[in-house]
Amino acid sequence: MERHDDELIHFEAHGAAPLPPAAVEGHVGREGARIWYASYGAGPAVILLHGGLGHSGNWGYQVPALLESGRRVVLIDSRGHGRSTRDARPYTYELMAADVLAVMDELSLEQAAFVGWSDGACIALILAAAAPSRVEGVFFFACNMDPSGTREFVPTPVIDRCFSRHVKDYVALSATPDDFNSFVEAVSLMMRTEPNYQADDLGRIRVPVAIVLGEHDEFIKAEHAEYLASSIPNAQMIYLPGVSHFAPLQRPAQFNAAILSFLDGIR
Repeated sequence: MERHDDELIHFEAHGAAPLPPAAVEGHVGREGARIWYASYGAGPAVILLHGGLGHSGNWGYQVPALLESGRRVVLIDSRGHGRSTRDARPYTYELMAADVLAVMDELSLEQAAFVGWSDGACIALILAAAAPSRVEGVFFFACNMDPSGTREFVPTPVIDRCFSRHVKDYVALSATPDDFNSFVEAVSLMMRTEPNYQADDLGRIRVPVAIVLGEHDEFIKAEHAEYLASSIPNAQMIYLPGVSHFAPLQRPAQFNAAILSFLDGIR
């Protein structure tokens, strides 16, 4: 029986499951930043893009399931997050999307499927719009594509526990461990003002997309998710029962099954 961590008590104390040893790991320099990446296994490539303030280690429960399914898994720490650095320029989702393409070029990956969580989902969908030939499909979990899609922020114990873990991980991984507060301010500014994609922009996306939302998501309006699914041609709408914005950590088996079903359907 799957262990649930719905309240993120285990995650706050221990983080996600440890990542396996990488086949390839390194940094690529781009636009004032050094972007960390790691590659695992062989087969069709899947790139996992983590959420804002987090890092690739938050995918610890997903990597083994994807490897067992015969896929190559690529992790990327967004600029300024985890092991990646940044310069003083403002964060933008487009800038981070271009960082992902630089990693793909470094690894000679012509195309990959994407699984994005929160900010990572936005980055993946921007790539689908801007560089569709590089994107096999997007599993878009728990994000908005314009500022109207977010709920008014209400602190909860679950959010506080996640934030507490982010603080610990930032200090442990970052090249600038004393800069967490300024990091949060810069990322939060981006989240408040971006992205700004309209229905016409979404309507031009032609890759397979699943819009995925937890039943109890703390940040994203359900009606916004449904709007995204109806605006993107042939997009699926998937609700995950019993979980929130933190589904990959709360109930990994349920989340992984949804990923694998989507990936199997686009091949």
